Amino acid sequence: MSSGGVAVHSPLSVVFLLHIALEVPLVIQGMFFSHTLPFIELNNTVMVVLKLYSTLSAATCVMALLCFGLPEFLPGKRALAIGLCIYHSIASTVLYQSPRFIPHTFGVVAESFKVTPENVWGTLHGIIGLMMVFWWQSTLHLASFARQLGGKQQ
Repeated sequence: MSSGGVAVHSPLSVVFLLHIALEVPLVIQGMFFSHTLPFIELNNTVMVVLKLYSTLSAATCVMALLCFGLPEFLPGKRALAIGLCIYHSIASTVLYQSPRFIPHTFGVVAESFKVTPENVWGTLHGIIGLMMVFWWQSTLHLASFARQLGGKQQ
């Protein structure tokens, strides 16, 4: 896509697809097979909250998929990026600070280095949060150019 002969689609938009890749496994399992999730203390209340979270996460995946192909300067795409950045940053913090709730291990050596499923999951969320910030900063010039171009046409 272009506006005035300038490319306005950044390859860094792949971060929207990475959001989907990180969320979809929990979305599918949470919505349809929540009783099989390997979490400690799954009661009915937790199952309902998990299904609601999965539904909300599915909605963010649909939004990310729809925004992926849009030009970088559109305010809706930029607003979604900020929202996902905040979500992934908070999710990362919550997962890092949570007690163990996934009864799986990567082995004794990994455990000795504090490599747990919760920490790996938190790290992935943190990476996507940082990638959203990087996408935002690297596409600011496109948004600025589109704003300038829009002002000249009126």
